[in-house]
Amino acid sequence: MQERFRPTGMFARVLYISALTVLWVLPSAAGRMVTDSSGRQVEIPDRIERAQPAGPPASVLLYVVAPEKLVGWTRKPRGAELDFLAPVVRDLPELGRLTGRGDTANVEVVIKAKPDVIIDFGSVNATYVSLADRIQSQTGIPYLLIDGRLENTAASLRLVGKILGVEERAERLARRVEEITKEIDATVAAVPVEQRPRVYIARQANGLESASSGSINTEIIERVGGVNVVGAGRGGLSNVSMESVLAWNPDTIIAMDHNFFDSVKTSAPWSQIEALKRNRVYLSPNLPFGWIDVPPSLNRYIGLQWLARLFYPDRYRDNIRAATVDFYRLFYQVDLTETDLGRLLAGAQN
Repeated sequence: MQERFRPTGMFARVLYISALTVLWVLPSAAGRMVTDSSGRQVEIPDRIERAQPAGPPASVLLYVVAPEKLVGWTRKPRGAELDFLAPVVRDLPELGRLTGRGDTANVEVVIKAKPDVIIDFGSVNATYVSLADRIQSQTGIPYLLIDGRLENTAASLRLVGKILGVEERAERLARRVEEITKEIDATVAAVPVEQRPRVYIARQANGLESASSGSINTEIIERVGGVNVVGAGRGGLSNVSMESVLAWNPDTIIAMDHNFFDSVKTSAPWSQIEALKRNRVYLSPNLPFGWIDVPPSLNRYIGLQWLARLFYPDRYRDNIRAATVDFYRLFYQVDLTETDLGRLLAGAQN
């Protein structure tokens, strides 16, 4: 997926604002130097009270680690999503995104939000370094890149905790991430390759969009031992044909769209697939964030626990309900009711 930043006319005008305004958004002299995940050294204020996410993954990260410091959403949660978020963040404004497809924020939005720091969570390659340097130069606001890869999540949480001054909470989250990872690895290692499920991720209302193995969109499928039937080489999300799905013949389908999930069991072409014959079609939960990759952030750790129990139920004494309650309490800081669980897990269990 190509990530880019497109300066708007607003950016051009803001470059000529007065020196006094520029100084207003620069960090104070009393600051500290930190090294972000890309190796960039950035000066930040000694105390950070307001943090702006650059994209959706960073929105989740900041909400989970320090909701009281989040200044706004890249996309404001709507409808039922709000029911699964802590009250302190429900009324925050929508600021748009500084990175990714459809970047919508501009320099005036950033300055008006008055963040002490901007944080991006995801890739830390040269493209993102260039973007971070450019926005930091144009706004005078420290911009930090945090590694979003699953295997580095615990380290990234600890880094963000130090940056924001919430080390204790970040450490609790990092330790839980490590526990979940260790549990998943032990489970997968005990399952012979031939016994692992052959999985197809069905996106859109027709189910004919998916992603190849190795992409960020299917990372947790493979992390929990699932065999992505699409295979390698297609890049990110792409359309596939019904003929291809029939040839792949997955024994498990994870649906990302409720319209597809509601209709697939009565669809003649799909009825020929092993997953339908075995009644192994599941709807991925998506409140307040998706459990697979929407966005690819900390929300994927409840997805890992769900998939492990779905794929290998005989290896777990508990079901996903207990794990969900615990995850939402720690990560999202909400206590789920039985009604909440029913709404969240509809279509997600055997």
